[in-house]
Amino acid sequence: MAAGSSRRPRAASRLRGEVLVIGGGMVGLTLASALAGAGLEVILVDRVRPESMTDAAFDGRTSAIAYGSQRMLAGLGLWPRLADAAQAILEIRVSDHGSWLFLHYDHRDMGSRPLGYIVENRDIRRALLAHLATLPAARVIAPARVVAVDRDERGVEARLEDGRVITAALAVAADGRGSLTRRAAGIRVTEWSYPQTGIVCMIAHERPHNGIAHEHFLPAGPFAVLPMTGDRSSLVWTERTALAPAMLALDDDDFTAEIARRFGDSLGRLEVVSRRWSYPLSLMHAERYVARRLAIIGDAAHVIHPIAGQGLNLGLRDVAALAEVVVDAHRLGLDIAQAPVLERYERWRRFDNLVVIAATDGLNRLFSNSLPPVRLARDLGLAAVNRLAPLKRFFMRYAMGLVGDLPRLLRGEPL
Repeated sequence: MAAGSSRRPRAASRLRGEVLVIGGGMVGLTLASALAGAGLEVILVDRVRPESMTDAAFDGRTSAIAYGSQRMLAGLGLWPRLADAAQAILEIRVSDHGSWLFLHYDHRDMGSRPLGYIVENRDIRRALLAHLATLPAARVIAPARVVAVDRDERGVEARLEDGRVITAALAVAADGRGSLTRRAAGIRVTEWSYPQTGIVCMIAHERPHNGIAHEHFLPAGPFAVLPMTGDRSSLVWTERTALAPAMLALDDDDFTAEIARRFGDSLGRLEVVSRRWSYPLSLMHAERYVARRLAIIGDAAHVIHPIAGQGLNLGLRDVAALAEVVVDAHRLGLDIAQAPVLERYERWRRFDNLVVIAATDGLNRLFSNSLPPVRLARDLGLAAVNRLAPLKRFFMRYAMGLVGDLPRLLRGEPL
């Protein structure tokens, strides 16, 4: 407005929904899909333009989708958009550097169901965005930035940087490990950084992978080769942070030689077919998952080491639990953000998340230790689990997301 003008400023545009989802990553998009598919009016706000999320330069990572998570995505109508891009995991081979003892999981021991799937993150985002666009109850506002969120007994009012105002009954923070929404709510976290960096890229190989995922433990950390569609695999190489820059600076031939030196020649000649990515590795856990009219999910609530490939699955389990308690309250005509509803979500998810956080942290510390007595103990442990069929099946079921008090979506039931 020009200085001295008598024209009154136009009132800020106001938008109304039942749930405001702040953050449009894979977990936030899935929650929006689940709630909008159940008929709740959902507004999702993200700082990134949606088309950018599916660009090859945006994210070079892949995700392991556990069998239980796949059932959930199928129940939400998302899996048909992902199936062609998903590679089934039929076997997992876990080995320790320099040891002849190992652990082998085979899908045939679980009734021929795949143990899980490996999918590129950009394909997951593409499928979620396409599905969300078909749901009349969903609205995506991006790029946009939430600058303030007020929460009281009457509801939630969020102000965007451009002046628009969104009102809702419930706000959900799905805005990642550095969640500004979580910080503004005063929710503290426990966190630390590992002296490790994750190096990620895509490799092509001469021989077929046959759906086998390899997890090879080295002194610097796990070295995983995960099967992708075609004769490709995703490499997740955990390296000491002090050494990672030198590895990333190698030319293609030397970088490929370092991969082969760590992995061997079981897949024949290797070729790196993507750019190389690196990510600092850390652990983070929020002291609370809820506050007044606020729930936090996914990486906003917990970040784990990628050693077992469970990061996205934990976030999807958050989605399944939160969606169930919110939808149940909505169907009963209750306030979807009342304290008992949100506290049920927190109780449901906290123990499972703590177990996985402790397990992944412990495994990383155990297998990154080169002391001979520790190496002997862990190798004997691998061999024991491999030989004890009931125990091995339990671990397989847990990795597949089939253990515990599962929400309906993870049981393959409608929301």
